[in-house]
Amino acid sequence: MHDIICPHCSKAFKIDEAGYADILKQVRDDAFEQQLHERLALAEKDKRNAVELATAKAASESQRAAAAKDAEIQGLRARLDAGEVARKLAVAEALNAVEKERDRLQQQLAQARLDQQSAARLAEALRANELQQATAAKDAEIARLKDGLERAALEKQLAEKSLRDKYDTQIKDRDDAIERLRDMKARLSTKMVGETLEQHCETEFNRIRATAFARAYFEKDNDARSGSKGDYIFRESDENGTEIVSIMFEMKNESDGTATKKSNEDFLKELDRDRTEKGCEYAVLVSLLEPDSELYNGGIVDVFHRYPKMYVVRPQFFIPIITLLRNAAMNSLKYKSELALVKAQNVDITNFENELETFKTAFAKNYDLASRRFQTAIDEIDKSIDHLQKTKEALLGTDRNLRLANDKAQDVTIKKLTRGNPTMAAKFADVKNGGPADGGG
Repeated sequence: MHDIICPHCSKAFKIDEAGYADILKQVRDDAFEQQLHERLALAEKDKRNAVELATAKAASESQRAAAAKDAEIQGLRARLDAGEVARKLAVAEALNAVEKERDRLQQQLAQARLDQQSAARLAEALRANELQQATAAKDAEIARLKDGLERAALEKQLAEKSLRDKYDTQIKDRDDAIERLRDMKARLSTKMVGETLEQHCETEFNRIRATAFARAYFEKDNDARSGSKGDYIFRESDENGTEIVSIMFEMKNESDGTATKKSNEDFLKELDRDRTEKGCEYAVLVSLLEPDSELYNGGIVDVFHRYPKMYVVRPQFFIPIITLLRNAAMNSLKYKSELALVKAQNVDITNFENELETFKTAFAKNYDLASRRFQTAIDEIDKSIDHLQKTKEALLGTDRNLRLANDKAQDVTIKKLTRGNPTMAAKFADVKNGGPADGGG
């Protein structure tokens, strides 16, 4: 296959070898015919040039012959005649050669035209054959597409029938489930005539208490100190008093004639708060609300994604949920017993630690009191010592002053006392000499 680009629209299209050869041959024939016409025109032009050249040459020779001597006129004329004959012969030969070339070229042109017509007929036959093949291929493709459409339509019908059968089955199953629920509701309503849902659950539990739950506690929750209370509390412990499982129950019923319909979601938050306040491990809402809900009608529903360890069940699953939670808790009873033992040991250790702390606190208190009193006594002694030290320093100061006074007294002499005092010196001198003190007579 070859890619051919149209010179007018610049659009590329593919062509096979036969078509390409056909187009190439047509191009060659057109070029050959054009070349033939060009060569004929050149031959015609050469012919005219040769004639003009011969004419000019003859005229030139005639002029030269006219200018020659008269004696040579006849010779020149004879020569001119000979030249004319030669010219005619040359022209005739040239025309003959040109005519032969023209005939040959015309024969080639005719043959080329015949070849072109044959090629055109062959190309037409090939195009007709290709068109026939393309038509056959298109017919086959149309037939294949029709088969595909018919097959798709059949598959669509089968799929629609399958979906219709599936939905019919689902609708039938749903109708059966609704009928079962209606029958269950009718049986429950018949069974609970004259009694509430709480009484029904209590009766159901008491029927199997002696055989299945001998150590179980199942009573109404009457502790409303926190402002809220559940309906029933279930607790079960083993022979050692270790709790196995504890469940806070809330029972909700609603008759068909109730004006304001409640949903199970409305009671979950309060139930979780009651479970936490009463120290229960699990919380279960036994409900007849939302009777058409496929979720709650399917069985035991856990709502752990909203509140931990909480379930919503229908009344017929009241005993099974207790059994399931109790059996699950029995598996961890060993660990609970060990945990209770550890807690008891921890309580003993805690009590010992508390008593030790009490003794240490009392001892520290007495030590602190004695230490403060001892410190007070030491402070008083220090004060006394300080006072005595001050008294000592005062006495030492007095002794020093007395010693200084004594030293000064010992240092006093008559000479020192009378120095600068002649009167007293004279008197002391008279006394010393035994004469009158006044020196009279």
